[in-house]
Amino acid sequence: MTITVTPDILEMVRASIGPAPDDFELPLPPVNLTIDEEREHRKRELAAAFRVFGKLGFSEGVAGHITARDPEHPETFWVNPFGMSFNQIRVSDLIHVDHDGTLLHGKRPVNKAAFCIHSEVHRARPDAVAAAHAHSPNGKAFASLGIPLAPITQDACAFYEDHGLYSDFRGVVNDLEEGRRIGIALGDAKAAILQNHGLITVGQSVAAAAWWFITMERSCQTQLQAMAAGTPKLIDHDTAVDVRNQIGNPVAGWFQFRPLWDQVVADSPDLFD
Repeated sequence: MTITVTPDILEMVRASIGPAPDDFELPLPPVNLTIDEEREHRKRELAAAFRVFGKLGFSEGVAGHITARDPEHPETFWVNPFGMSFNQIRVSDLIHVDHDGTLLHGKRPVNKAAFCIHSEVHRARPDAVAAAHAHSPNGKAFASLGIPLAPITQDACAFYEDHGLYSDFRGVVNDLEEGRRIGIALGDAKAAILQNHGLITVGQSVAAAAWWFITMERSCQTQLQAMAAGTPKLIDHDTAVDVRNQIGNPVAGWFQFRPLWDQVVADSPDLFD
């Protein structure tokens, strides 16, 4: 896995655990996988992430895509078939494509916007294993404001000083230049708000990228509700940074996706077909 479980991050994760049995083992991202095992692991997390997005109502017609970089050929990635329901995607349905637009594996086409955005985001962020973008309701609503997320809740602090804002919406993404500009707006952050469009997140695992999208969507909803009710109180800088370091690190992102993974795997016997 690309995720590095450093001692300080491991300690922060362990600090969240209360009383536990002596033989309890904390679930952590798998390590020392072969190339083939790592590819299969990423594809399984990718298919599961689509099912979760479908259950959460993040689909909007044929819009939305999540990608996973291939571990052996990092200039290529796996993505969902164009026009297929998130709720029906299986591992065997995933499409493999390179950054130049060559279809390497799959029986269906790739969404052009997915290719234009994700090829450039993966090119700009070699550290990112996965990227997620969907037209989720609250992400779209919040993106129309053209402002960043504010540190008004513990969960929103995961994105404190760690997300970009792309304010140059030019319609449906049909060219690589638009994807390149989105990659620039993302910078080295875990997410970006695409004004008048929606959200995009990246992660050092598919699970983390998916979780950042889910919790960012919910943080957008919370801020919209708080702003409608009054003037939200901001969390101070030092506290926001401390919370971001605790819940916004790659291992925490992977770990927080675990309950959703367990649920969708139990509910979807065809997922890994």
